[in-house]
Amino acid sequence: MNIDQLHLKRIGVLCGGQSGEREVSLRSGQGVLAALRRQGFDAVAVDPGPDLVSQLHDAGVEVVFNALHGSAGEDGTISAVLDYADIPYTGSGMLASALAMNKVQSKRLLQAAGLPTPDFVHLHRTDDLPQKVAEVISRLGLPAVTKPVSEGSSLKVSIPKTPEELHNALADLLRDYQEALVERFIDGTEITVGIIGVGPRRRALPVLELASHREFYDYEAKYTKGLTDLIAPARISAEHTEQAQRVAVAAHDLLGLCGFSRVDMHLDSQRQVWIHELNSIPGLTETSDVPAEAEAAGMSYDELILEILSSAATRM
Repeated sequence: MNIDQLHLKRIGVLCGGQSGEREVSLRSGQGVLAALRRQGFDAVAVDPGPDLVSQLHDAGVEVVFNALHGSAGEDGTISAVLDYADIPYTGSGMLASALAMNKVQSKRLLQAAGLPTPDFVHLHRTDDLPQKVAEVISRLGLPAVTKPVSEGSSLKVSIPKTPEELHNALADLLRDYQEALVERFIDGTEITVGIIGVGPRRRALPVLELASHREFYDYEAKYTKGLTDLIAPARISAEHTEQAQRVAVAAHDLLGLCGFSRVDMHLDSQRQVWIHELNSIPGLTETSDVPAEAEAAGMSYDELILEILSSAATRM
C-alpha cells in the first residue's frame, strides 16, 4: 500500500498515555496530527485508555501513527496490542521496541556486536548498595552517569561526582524503579543521529550536535526553548560525521528498528563515537532532535511525518 492509499484510511495518532513522558507525547501528537491534516489525511488523536482496541474501533481508526513516548507506548506493549488487533502502525515492532527501551539489554547487544558503547554496571534493588557503589567507582570512576533502565527523555538521569552523590542517586533510582544503570561518563561532544525510512530508503539524517546550557541535555534542556542549541549539521569533521552515521545505522539495524529511530551518542576527545542508547519513538515536538535533523536534510516537518507514516504500509 502506498501513500495515496493511506489517504483513504482514517489515521489514529496515539499520544498521551500514562508514562512520565505524557506531556511530551501530547506535544508530539499535536504536531503529528496538524501535519497529517495539513496534508489532507483524515486523522484523529487517541489518548490510550484501558481498552485501546475498543477505543480505536469506536473512533473508526484503520491505521495508527504511534507518537507515545516512554513505558507502554515505546516498550513494545502497544505494538503487541496492535499486532494482535491487526491494526497497521508506524515504527518498530514489539521485540525491537522492547530491546531499545531496555538500556541494559540494548547495551549488551551493542557490546556483543562490537559496536562502541560505554562500560556500565547494572544494579537491582536486592543488591548490596555500598558494595555496588564501590564497584562503580573502581570500575567506571567518577563522575559517572546514573539512569533508569527503561525510561526516556533523560528522566531521572544524573551525573554524580562524589561517592555520596552516587549512593544517593542510586538509592533514589532503586526505590522508584527497582533497578538502575550506571554508565561510564564520556566527556566530549554530545551528538545524535536520526534514522528514517524502510527498505532501500532507510538512511541516516545529518548528525545533530546538542549544546546544552545546562549541565547536560536533561529533560528541561530537551523541551524548553532556549536551553539547548541544536546545531545541524554538527561541528565535526566529515570523517566523524560518516562514522557517527554508520554506527547509528548499524545499531538501528541490530535491534531491528523500523521506520524511524534516534541514536544518542558522544564523540570523545580522542574522536571516538560512543553509543548511549536508542529511541524507537523519538520526540516530534517543535524542540525535538529528529525534526531539526530532517530540516538540515532539506525536509519539512510535514515531509518527515509523511515518511514516518509510510512505514505503516509495511504492515498492510
